[in-house]
Amino acid sequence: MKHLFLYAFAILIFSSCEKKQTEDTTETLLVNEQVRARIDSTLSSFVESGNLAGVSALIFEKDQEVYYNAFGYADRENQVKMDRNTIVQIYSMTKPITGTALMTLYEEGKFQLDDPLSKYAPEFADMKVYDGVDENGNIKLVDADRPVTIRDITRHTAGFPNRADIPGLSEILAEKDPRSFEIDLNEMAKRIGEIPLWFQPGTQWEYGQSVDVQAFLVERIAGVPYKEYVQTHVLDPLKMNDTRYFVPESDRARMSASYRRTGEGQLEQMPNEEAHKFNINEWPLTPGGFGFTSTLDDYMTFARMLVHKGEFGEARILKPETVELMSTNQLPDSVSERSWLPSKGNVGFGIDFAVRVAPPKSAEEMNGIVGEFFWDGAASTLFWVDPVNEITAVLFVQLFPYDQIKLHKKFKDAVYGKYQPSVSN
Repeated sequence: MKHLFLYAFAILIFSSCEKKQTEDTTETLLVNEQVRARIDSTLSSFVESGNLAGVSALIFEKDQEVYYNAFGYADRENQVKMDRNTIVQIYSMTKPITGTALMTLYEEGKFQLDDPLSKYAPEFADMKVYDGVDENGNIKLVDADRPVTIRDITRHTAGFPNRADIPGLSEILAEKDPRSFEIDLNEMAKRIGEIPLWFQPGTQWEYGQSVDVQAFLVERIAGVPYKEYVQTHVLDPLKMNDTRYFVPESDRARMSASYRRTGEGQLEQMPNEEAHKFNINEWPLTPGGFGFTSTLDDYMTFARMLVHKGEFGEARILKPETVELMSTNQLPDSVSERSWLPSKGNVGFGIDFAVRVAPPKSAEEMNGIVGEFFWDGAASTLFWVDPVNEITAVLFVQLFPYDQIKLHKKFKDAVYGKYQPSVSN
C-alpha cells in the first residue's frame, strides 16, 4: 500500500511539473491564444468583405506550429474551400529558392560574389548603359563604369531594364522579349545581354530579371539544367514535392483560382487557362524569378530550413554562415534610388530577400522585427523569417493586383501587435 501511495504521489508530481512546463512554454510564445484570435479576425474579415475569395496562413514559433487556418474559397465559383493542401502560384517567392540553389555553388567555391558575371557568362561582357535619347528619339549609350557582378544580380543592382515606359529602351526590351516562355535560359541570357543596361551597375535598386539570370548562372556553372539542379539540391532534400513548375493533371483540382480585384468588395475570377498558363503547360523556360507553385507546408519547410540556419530534419542545404550572409543587407547607403522597396518598410536587401534594418517609424509603416528577412509574390503571397523570435510565417492568397488591400500590413499587425512608439528617456 505504501509503495502504491508513493507511486501515485510521484505520478501527481510529474504531471504537475509537465503541465507547468507546458504552461511556461505557452506563456513565452509570442503567438498565443489572443494572437491567434486576432489573426483569425483579421483574415476572415477580408473574406467577409468580399476583398478576398480565400486566404490561408501557417506560423511556426520555436519549432511549434502555433497557427494555421484557412478562410473562404480556393475556387469560389465552384465552392472549393481554401485548404492546407491548396496549391498556389508563388511568383516571386520562387526567388529565394533560386538564391539558395545559387549559394550552394558559392559554398563549393565555384564563384565569389564580386566576380564579374561575364567571367562565367560572356553574354554579359562589355555591357553598354542607356543615357537617354537624342533629339531624334534614338537612344544614347555609354560604357559601363564597371562590370555587372554576381552580387549585383543577387541584390537587384545589375541595371537590367524591366519597365515599359523608358523612352527607346523599353522598345528594345519588348523586341528582344527575354521573358518569353518559349526560350530556354541560354537564349534568355543571350537576349538580356543584348539589351543595354538602364543604369550603371551598383548605383540603383530596381527589380528585373536578375534572379532569372541567377538560374542561368547555376546552369552554366553546374553544367546541368537549372530545373534539375534546384530539384536535387533544394527541393528533394527538403521533400518539397508540391513546389514545381509543371502541375500534372492529377493535382490541378488542388490549384487555387486567381482573382482580380476590380473595386471595394468586388472580385472577378481570372480564367484558369490564362492564370495557370505557365504551370499547366511545360515550357522551355525554367525561370529563377517566378514560376513555382507550392503549398503552405512545402514553403514552410523552406522557411524553417532558413530559421534553422540552413538545416532542416536530416537535410543540410546551406551552412549557417551562408544563411547569415544571405540575410544581411547588401545595399550600401550610396544606393539611394530604390524604386518601391521602401514600401516594404525600413529595409535593405540581402541575397534574394528584403532585410529589415530598423523598426517601424510610424503606425503606417509595415510592421516587423529588426533582423527579419522576407519576400512576397505578385499574387499577394508573403513569407518571412524572424530569427529573433524564431518565427516563420507563410500567407497564401491568389489576388491581383498586388495587395491593394493592405493584407500584409494587417496580417503582420495581427501577429506582432500594432505599432507602439519606442519610449525614450
